[in-house]
Amino acid sequence: MRIDSESSAPAPEDMRAAMAAYVKATHQAYLEASESLAPADRSRLPLYSTTEFTVAAVGAQNLHIIGTTENLPAPRGHEVVVNDSVGELQWKLRFFDPTVIPELGLTQQLDSPETARIQDALGIRSTVYHLSIPPGGGLSEHHAHHAGTGLAHSHAAAIRDFDTILALSPHRNELVFEMNSAFVNGLPNAHTLLAREILPQLEIDSQDFTVVRKALIKALRGN
Repeated sequence: MRIDSESSAPAPEDMRAAMAAYVKATHQAYLEASESLAPADRSRLPLYSTTEFTVAAVGAQNLHIIGTTENLPAPRGHEVVVNDSVGELQWKLRFFDPTVIPELGLTQQLDSPETARIQDALGIRSTVYHLSIPPGGGLSEHHAHHAGTGLAHSHAAAIRDFDTILALSPHRNELVFEMNSAFVNGLPNAHTLLAREILPQLEIDSQDFTVVRKALIKALRGN
């Protein structure tokens, strides 16, 4: 299914079914992509390290899919919750749009998906992932496979990098944990600022997560 204009928008129940299938396929791809990791490394991946989590499907100008371990209040009124699982992963899929949270209708998202503002509208402070799908984007199994595989690889690479950063800066543990949290929550500016806090002399003009981590590791090693 594709997210098209309002004139050709699917019925709400069809959209919810497509989203549920997309989320499940994304998590299935995440599991498959992480199978090659060592058991201990796999257990430290964000989706493996929790027994159950919530996935918020948020309809704004972009479609947002947010995984969080935070406890959300019980649904009210016409809010919909879908319980689902695949393999070791269990989650509750919940749907939000401007009719449920009016603030969602105020986001512009013209130049960026405004991930921080979307999370603020829901009151979410900690995420395990945040995916954004622009208008015209797909919810097919193919798209889900790419999303889940990319997410697993990103999480695994980050774990290795943060382990290295911890080993190279043992007296900056709290800052490294905060930097890790900024990565998981999709906050590139905070991620970069924390890298500079860990090593004030770090020179970096990028906010790309991987570029920043690699530059910090290289600088900490004195290369």
